[in-house]
Amino acid sequence: MSAIFGPAGCSEQYMQLGYKGSLDIPRITKEVGLDAFEYQCGRGVNIGEEKARALGKLANEADVTLSLHAPYYISMSSVEEEKRLNSINYILSSAKAVDFMGGNRIIVHTGSCGKLPRDEALKLAMNTMELSLKALQDAGLSHIHICPETMGKINQLGDFNEVMTLCEMDKSLIPCIDFGHLNARTYGQVNSKDAFKYIIEEMGNRLGEDRMKHFHSHFSKIEWTNGGEKKHLTFADSVFGPNFEPLMELIAEYSLEPTIICESDNTQSQDALKMKQYYLERLK
Repeated sequence: MSAIFGPAGCSEQYMQLGYKGSLDIPRITKEVGLDAFEYQCGRGVNIGEEKARALGKLANEADVTLSLHAPYYISMSSVEEEKRLNSINYILSSAKAVDFMGGNRIIVHTGSCGKLPRDEALKLAMNTMELSLKALQDAGLSHIHICPETMGKINQLGDFNEVMTLCEMDKSLIPCIDFGHLNARTYGQVNSKDAFKYIIEEMGNRLGEDRMKHFHSHFSKIEWTNGGEKKHLTFADSVFGPNFEPLMELIAEYSLEPTIICESDNTQSQDALKMKQYYLERLK
């Protein structure tokens, strides 16, 4: 077993290789040398069961692991109860879709702090998470892992500690560590081997060795301003970080087996392959 790598959605490279629809994803992903793909449902879960199952069959044949990004409008920390309850339904529909695909991870944004103190927003999110876990259990989907994501804007709920706190609620919760987001919200402070090492070891200390070893990750270079995240970039950028090389070295040194999803701006498949190749070189 080893780390696996893939893109978030289809890059321009997929179009160049003949992408016509979602059933082409496994073939092209394998063709470009990758072994994972994160299906994007940011604007809603619009894939039906039949197509999702067909996609999952093709992905299994191609040895491509699928995950799913849940809708962006999920707000587990909203002060409006209706929005929090709707979020549970969006999480449930995302879990059903990824289950049809043969995957078992959904990536979830926890929401905004708004005008609430961060600790109060976190309490609301924890309550919504508890109800979401119950909804998955009642639907026979407790094998699906909700992966709360670290966020890039300062006013968003989801700094590293908040995601760790959420994941401590239940062993089924796997953190989605977005290193670009963390670097953006700390104004460039998560861009060194020591910074990456702290994150990995703290995951182990707080969540245990298994979740440290198999964490989910997003990676891209991200432009930031005083408010945090501004824009996703490509690995060609030389101004903003983070750099992927130190993280790949640590993943190899610690014998970790995460899923690394690249979110570069339209070069996510090419940049994912750069990470994979660098990582494999470290294993030799």
